[in-house]
Amino acid sequence: MPDKPEFDLQAAHRFFAAECFNRAWDLLDKPARTPDEDEQMIRLSLASTWHWTQRDDCTPTSLSVGYWQASRIYAILGQAGNARRYGQLCLAISQGEGILPFYLGYAYEALARAESVAGNGQQRDAYLAAAREAAGRMSDPEARKALLDDLTTIR
Repeated sequence: MPDKPEFDLQAAHRFFAAECFNRAWDLLDKPARTPDEDEQMIRLSLASTWHWTQRDDCTPTSLSVGYWQASRIYAILGQAGNARRYGQLCLAISQGEGILPFYLGYAYEALARAESVAGNGQQRDAYLAAAREAAGRMSDPEARKALLDDLTTIR
């Protein structure tokens, strides 16, 4: 195997980071999925995040979004432990300097959703409160509304 591929590796990572994310999102939005599509959705999300980590322009914000998507997917699939794991990764990176409150709010949203799936109402409510607090610090009213609307879907 050659040491250097015959194509632009950074361009490939840029393409697959976005392509895998968007295809996972399409499956996430699908009202009914087959078990094979559920597995494909997981693989696509994790592949997207991996491709981001290989990019020269990878930022904490990029990873926050990738970890959030994985957490949401696992929550939708009822896998509380994996949803919590990726929610915690999302929170850890979203608490860094320079990260907008939007990403922190969605990290808490991911964890609230994971705890809801796990049946931990008290922890869910604590994360919901933290997400609402982050929403209060958002300067973009549309972003704030999007987060607050998403929080209403967590039971």
